[in-house]
Amino acid sequence: MFVLGLDSSTQSLTAVVLDAGSGRVVHQRSLNFDRDLPAYGTRSGVLPHADPTLVHAPPLMWAEALDRILTALSTAVDLSQVAAIAGSAQQHGSVYLRDSFPAALAGLRHDAPLAGQLAGVFSRATAPVWLDSSTGDDCRAIDTALGGPAATQRITGSAAYERFTGPQIRRFARLESQAWAETAHVRLVSSFLASLLAGRPVGTDWGDGSGMNLMDLGTRTWHRPALDAVATDLERRLGSPMPPAAQLGFIAPALARRYGLPASCRLLPWTGDNPSSAIGLGLVRDGACALSLGTSDVLFAVSQTRPAMPPAGHTFLSPSGDHMALFCFANGSLAREAVKDAHRLDWDGFTAALGRTAPGNAGRLMLPWFRPEIVPKVPVAGVRRIGYAAGDGDADARAVVEGQFLSMRLRAEAAGIRPVELCATGGAAQNAAILQIAADVLQCPVRRSQITNTAALGAAVRALRLVSGGDWMEVAAAAVAPHLGAPNVPRPAVAAVYADLARSYARAEAEALRAG
Repeated sequence: MFVLGLDSSTQSLTAVVLDAGSGRVVHQRSLNFDRDLPAYGTRSGVLPHADPTLVHAPPLMWAEALDRILTALSTAVDLSQVAAIAGSAQQHGSVYLRDSFPAALAGLRHDAPLAGQLAGVFSRATAPVWLDSSTGDDCRAIDTALGGPAATQRITGSAAYERFTGPQIRRFARLESQAWAETAHVRLVSSFLASLLAGRPVGTDWGDGSGMNLMDLGTRTWHRPALDAVATDLERRLGSPMPPAAQLGFIAPALARRYGLPASCRLLPWTGDNPSSAIGLGLVRDGACALSLGTSDVLFAVSQTRPAMPPAGHTFLSPSGDHMALFCFANGSLAREAVKDAHRLDWDGFTAALGRTAPGNAGRLMLPWFRPEIVPKVPVAGVRRIGYAAGDGDADARAVVEGQFLSMRLRAEAAGIRPVELCATGGAAQNAAILQIAADVLQCPVRRSQITNTAALGAAVRALRLVSGGDWMEVAAAAVAPHLGAPNVPRPAVAAVYADLARSYARAEAEALRAG
């Protein structure tokens, strides 16, 4: 017996198949939107646009990708053995659908491509995704209606944020009133794809719903003043938010026949990629934390009680039922690459430079804002070096890495988060020297995940828990722990060095922010 996890990220759709008895990965497969679906004209998974703040993707592409990957899986795996499917998708993106959507789903045929049967259901041909930042006016309007950014954060988990779904819906309803009037259903990317598998419109789960600026985290229901601040009659269009463990029933009969899935294959709601990654990294106990070291860096932690988040942080809900604190740092690998390229290094040369400098970098610091930063909010790029000049490549390499982890440390401390262990994923997690600096700065063990798509693994783990009936610790031990490498252990001898450097970094950051 197998379980299947799917993840629709910005650039690709990934499938992970687990053996339900052992938790072992039996098959992985990815489909790249640009490469494998070139007819949609995307670049890095999104449509080119002259205005860089407008970032959309074609939702029909996601439907075709789902069709393609399940078809491909049917030739590689005995899908008749799949007992359950769960999924995740890039957070915050929204899909706009006509009142014909339910009938189209109910009438799906097994002998025709999925995308062709959905072509007429969209009231908006493209979907704004998490990279879209065109909604500043709408964010301010939502914050004002709810009593200010702090009040919005207290209720929904985040201050009104340009990339979140609520502001995106508001902008569409405000600027395209006729198309909005033709919209009967609004779904996130996750709930849109889950609806395709279920053969009926399904609601948004709490994890992805907590990234919309629309849900009250305390009650797990839509917050009426937030809905009213966004658009009229929004609740009907959204449907009700649902627990991530809610069962959606069984796979749509037409899709079961099309891909060779059993009619008894059970479905779970899809969630956001970050909550799903938390499960795929084994964050199922209080205090567990993870690092995603990619284009942007993300620090997230789960806790049974809601953390006291600073203004730039976000609180989501995890599929495990816990709260999940999240900090996104725009200057992730892009900043590290900027230093590498400025000094004409390859990654081996960058690592060697880290080895030629001591922990603490002799007090030399960098505020690594090579591009506008999210945490802390820095609207205009501007790198600051303290105690050294830009031409020192060795100092630069250590300063950029230490600066990034010092910023994470300050945010974690402000939220009352005390990591007991960090699981790391992403491209930079392949670099043992970078992980050792993370362990030393944050003073906790850091283990690297050997699974490249932890969101897809997290979806499969959710499906495994459904069919096994086990608790979260049991399924994580079976399906996640085997993919975690040996820990980089913090060195006690450098703890005082980084405690002092953290204080220096905090002062330098505060001065820079005051100076604008």
